[in-house]
Amino acid sequence: MPHFEHIPEIEPSLDGTGLRIGIVMSRFNADICNGLLTACLDELKRLGVADGDILLTTVPGALEIPLVLQTMAKTGHFDALVALGAVIRGETYHFELVSNESGSGVTQVTLDEGMPIANAILTTENDDQAVVRMHEKGSDAARVAVEAARLKQALRNRFKR
Repeated sequence: MPHFEHIPEIEPSLDGTGLRIGIVMSRFNADICNGLLTACLDELKRLGVADGDILLTTVPGALEIPLVLQTMAKTGHFDALVALGAVIRGETYHFELVSNESGSGVTQVTLDEGMPIANAILTTENDDQAVVRMHEKGSDAARVAVEAARLKQALRNRFKR
């Protein structure tokens, strides 16, 4: 991104110190979801988020994630949330339904609640694709949550009256 001397810019921050992060994880496709979670937690710790500032909740599947995200967002306790899940194509239309509705639900909660949410619900054609992506996507979700929370704080502080 180009830097312009005459235009104020908020620099990205990956300092997770003091941030409170909520995680909602699907239990369906457990091996993949546990891989996402491990990578996410490792990266959150690397970024300075304390174990005591992380709350993990689990739900049966990806379609249940948005409601729990919304409930957590409404508490006012969290600086950012993370959605973890894995939807792997099967033989029926159910894959499209779950993929589309879970993604739409996460986005809707983000906008309705004004809460940064990192969406790491994998949607893949098969288990092999999910395994290949789970570590990077879990780590990426942690970075997105921290950066988005810091950006929201910076914007609030900049325009505070």
